Amino acid sequence: MENTNYNPQIIGSQDVAGDKTKTFIASVFSWMGVALAITAVVSYLFGTNPSYMRMLVNTETGGLSGLGYITMFAPIGFVLAMSLGWTRWSSSVILILFLAYAVVMGMSLSFIFLMYTDAAIFGTFFTTAAMFGVMSLLGYTTKTDLTKLGSLLIMALIGIVIASIVNMFLRSDGMSYMISFIGVIVFTGLTAYDVQKLKRIGEGVEYGTDTTAKLSMMGALNLYLDFINLFLFLLRLFGGRRS
Repeated sequence: MENTNYNPQIIGSQDVAGDKTKTFIASVFSWMGVALAITAVVSYLFGTNPSYMRMLVNTETGGLSGLGYITMFAPIGFVLAMSLGWTRWSSSVILILFLAYAVVMGMSLSFIFLMYTDAAIFGTFFTTAAMFGVMSLLGYTTKTDLTKLGSLLIMALIGIVIASIVNMFLRSDGMSYMISFIGVIVFTGLTAYDVQKLKRIGEGVEYGTDTTAKLSMMGALNLYLDFINLFLFLLRLFGGRRS
């Protein structure tokens, strides 16, 4: 005989857990979207306005100005500060750092408008958005545990960083192409892995607390970095350079 026992407490708890996870993931993607929008607007303003660009470039030497050097290296400092200090700081401090990071990152990325055509930049952006969306959906819905895949991808990411540093001295176009190709694969996979990891975090958080707010912002930072790096690697592979 078919078991028709009905336990409303179990079903109710599952619904609550599911709603809590969806709320957390929605918060993560909302903050990520805000940061990306800020970065895109700032990047476009600085990249297409000569007066703004002169703030980043030393017109006498043709190299970077003091502000230009700050915008190139400050993003690393912001990421380290948020990653190391998020447990001690309030969600308000994390938010300020995150938004400031998005602004500085936009200034840093503005140089792509000098290197690539507008059509290449916008086309690559929409391609990145499509790939990111598909992999995010995959990470959220798949029943397969991506933990082992994530570990492999993180090791591959370390390899990319080392290879990129080496290629700064070698200046090999072939090596640069290979790094970009592997980078696309790595950050495509990391997108699915990070979304699944955030989904699991969302299942265990307590809604409405300061810690949950900070976790959503740090999750947004992870996905933001996945998106930006995927975008840059795709741009280096397929972007049309200015002649």
